[in-house]
Amino acid sequence: MDRRFLTVLGVSLLFALVISSVFYQMTARAGSPKKVEPTDLKDVVLAARPLSVGTNVKPADIKLGKIAASAFPKGAFAKAEEVIDRPVISNILIDEPVLEGRLAMRGSGLGLAPIIPVGMRAVTVRVNDVTGISGFVLPGMRVDVLVTGHPPSTDGTITATALQNMLVLSAGTAIQADARGQAIQAANVTLLATPDQAETLTLANNEGRIQLVLRNGSDQTIEKTLGRDIGELYGVHGTRKKAADAPPPRVARRAPPVVAVVAPAPPPPPPPPDQIIVIRGSTKTVETVGKGGR
Repeated sequence: MDRRFLTVLGVSLLFALVISSVFYQMTARAGSPKKVEPTDLKDVVLAARPLSVGTNVKPADIKLGKIAASAFPKGAFAKAEEVIDRPVISNILIDEPVLEGRLAMRGSGLGLAPIIPVGMRAVTVRVNDVTGISGFVLPGMRVDVLVTGHPPSTDGTITATALQNMLVLSAGTAIQADARGQAIQAANVTLLATPDQAETLTLANNEGRIQLVLRNGSDQTIEKTLGRDIGELYGVHGTRKKAADAPPPRVARRAPPVVAVVAPAPPPPPPPPDQIIVIRGSTKTVETVGKGGR
């Protein structure tokens, strides 16, 4: 066999072996997990058991764990005393880091009070199997509030939409849905409302009959409705006073405007008559043409 061929083959095999060794070392180095030094670990407060909304955090509810400082969650706690005696406003799973956004301020109350945003109100209305949508109103759902009554300006019964897209805070004493999503039979429902909406809801609950209408939670549309009266329900002329039936608005009479009398301008003077100059030898005469002339 040619010696030159053997030399080239040997060099090629040696070169391939070196390349394979370098590639293997790079792959192994990239795939190996980075060892976390003990100095890179940080304490983090974890939930020792599932914590539901309304729970007041106790020492037995939490535990300390270790986590890399670079992976420390934003809003987490490193000391247990920072979360003890604070109400839970959002469910926390077991072994999940306890975050600031899941807790209310210490001393903000228990049960429903901590989950009411600042500036909002919680209003409770009594319901039954009909007004409460047969028990299918669960905490976290969105509802419209219909009111039926007798307005002072009409003789019949009217149903109108009083409020829309109201958040259900609780059904009875339950402030979170059942784990299986089953209906909660409750004698009252608590809704989250602004101060103005709280007044409307209280008036509707006292002066009329309310009906809760379930809506899709992702539907944020506010519809403009005119309401319905008893006459329209049966296809006859409604008992509501229409705008056309109302007396016309009173309009204040105004004094007639003062018109200044201006004397007519004098007619323009008549135009001068046309004239022809006639020269006969040394005699010059002027003759008028037109009205009064020849």
